[in-house]
Amino acid sequence: MAVNEHNEQHAFKAEIQQLLNILIHSLYTDREIFIRELVSNASDALNRVQFEQLTNQNVRDPDAELYIEIKPDEGAGTLTISDTGIGMTHDELVNNLGTIAHSGAKSFVEALKAKQAEGVSAQELIGQFGVGFYSVFMAADKVRVVTRSAHPDEPAWAWESSGTESYSIEPAEKETRGTDVIITLKDDAKEFLQSWTLNNVIRKHSDYIAFPIYVGEGEEPVNKQTAIWRQDPKEVTDEQYNEFYKMLTFDFEDPLQRIYMRADVPFQFYALLYIPASIERSVLSQRREAGLKLYARKVLIQEYTTDLLPEYLAFVQGVVDSEDLPLNVSRESVQANRVMANLKKTLTNKVLSELKRLAKNKPEEYHKIFEQFGRALKQGLVIAPADRAELEPLLLFPSTISANEDEWTSLADYVSRMVKNQTDIYYVLGEDFASASRSPHLDSFRQRGIEVLYFTDPVDPVMLMGLSEFDGHKLRSADEADIDLSDVGEAQEEETKDEPLPEDTFSAVRQRFADVLGDRVIEVRESKNLVGSPARLVSKDNNPQRNMFRINRLMERDYELPVKILELNPRHPLLRNLGAMLANAPQNPLIDQVAEQVFEIALLQDGIHPDPAAMAGRLYSLMQAATSNGLSASSGADEPAEEDASAEAGEPTEE
Repeated sequence: MAVNEHNEQHAFKAEIQQLLNILIHSLYTDREIFIRELVSNASDALNRVQFEQLTNQNVRDPDAELYIEIKPDEGAGTLTISDTGIGMTHDELVNNLGTIAHSGAKSFVEALKAKQAEGVSAQELIGQFGVGFYSVFMAADKVRVVTRSAHPDEPAWAWESSGTESYSIEPAEKETRGTDVIITLKDDAKEFLQSWTLNNVIRKHSDYIAFPIYVGEGEEPVNKQTAIWRQDPKEVTDEQYNEFYKMLTFDFEDPLQRIYMRADVPFQFYALLYIPASIERSVLSQRREAGLKLYARKVLIQEYTTDLLPEYLAFVQGVVDSEDLPLNVSRESVQANRVMANLKKTLTNKVLSELKRLAKNKPEEYHKIFEQFGRALKQGLVIAPADRAELEPLLLFPSTISANEDEWTSLADYVSRMVKNQTDIYYVLGEDFASASRSPHLDSFRQRGIEVLYFTDPVDPVMLMGLSEFDGHKLRSADEADIDLSDVGEAQEEETKDEPLPEDTFSAVRQRFADVLGDRVIEVRESKNLVGSPARLVSKDNNPQRNMFRINRLMERDYELPVKILELNPRHPLLRNLGAMLANAPQNPLIDQVAEQVFEIALLQDGIHPDPAAMAGRLYSLMQAATSNGLSASSGADEPAEEDASAEAGEPTEE
């Protein structure tokens, strides 16, 4: 690249300008985190050059020590953070320090607006969006970055900004590779010129950085540089493990669970894995990509390794360090390596066995994990069918015996409570716990004391594609048309059913429904299972694929509502009323309106109504008719009001 002899002026992107304004004018507490962020960046640069040295012999200063140095200068009022890492080229300066695609600034600004109302401070969000470099402007009047790439032919460059709307880039003098960040501190930030302050900040946030960090004129590193995952767990406290997790992920909460592994045969490796406190933290962490940090003999060779755990365990954070990985192979070769395949199998089995142990022995702790990451485990049944037997014991659902949506049961516990002659596991799909618990499909199950699982998670229809049975018991939806419960369980109380409609009267009601609904239903027929509900929709097709419309709707794809069978309860008072209206006034418009409303309520109860608000007009008409009848009765009139739409229907029976 030809050296540009002139100072280049560049404008920040609009979102970065907004971010800088927030950082400079709105944040005054916990400003020490800018040191954590810059040290983390320096560590990344050292990891990168270390890997480059192992895979590429043509590196500037191949024998240079790998370290980070922090030098305060009280006279000049500056703090310089230096590293001997990979350095940056001209274009990398522009991309890394001036381009929004790399900064995550837009996401930060959007998240800040959303979180401020919840009382979450901006400094808590800094590490989660990769905008850490810009946090320096909380304490800086001006920042100058002098850098030289490890590529031998690249010259040195300087980047400079005062945190306004622009920055400059110009050629610089620097003989060695690496980066110096020279910070001119604000008057109220001079505390960071004190060595004891800097030492405390390093020990608090960066103690486990793998490279030595020197402060001032000190000849000994301030940080421990300990590979905590290689230490004997008996020598490490919970607090130290949690601090390492926070340094690794920039999460501000302690993890829910920690998993430590060490193996010597058939290959040697160390692993320290964590389950975050919430899915939100997992998604918004600075480690925005899925994957574990992969080390070979304490050398970081891959920042985001997705080949060590299956996709459904992508929420797990941590490090893996193997003695058996070759250091000088390309990343592609590492991913295809036999050791990697064995590592993945071993790590996956360990995580799943740990989750099963918690589910069995510490259900309260496991429930916290499942609440956050259960959806991912459910998806695992579909994307990793080979792990199905390991995943099934981890699934939890509310059911008809649950007092609320947080009272869960496992499939094994459900099977243990099966009633007499029950061979299948029954479930009902619903939008939420409340709507599922009111489903008309539950009438006959409740009457016979049969437990039904509530599948109310949006991914449950997907899960069913990988969960057709459990422990030899078939999973069946309560809305299946051919379910016969006559020999299953026992009636919980003596059945006191009203007399059904006469066959000819019910036939007329059924036909009227069929005429009104047309091809929106497959057929209209008598229900053998309904007790307290007038109608329900049942599925003729029992294939789990029939629920794909729910998934398409959730993902805002085009979908068509399934066409089902409408079952009517011939014992329900509403059907008796309609039978009387048909006999006395078959042209009464209320009959068709009621038929439409019964159908749409059935859609609503199944959670598949495409537009519930569309029922409003009809509901108002029906209420008007009902109140008109009520007024006529209370006035003692011999005949209903002239405008009553049901004037010729005769007096309906009371429910």
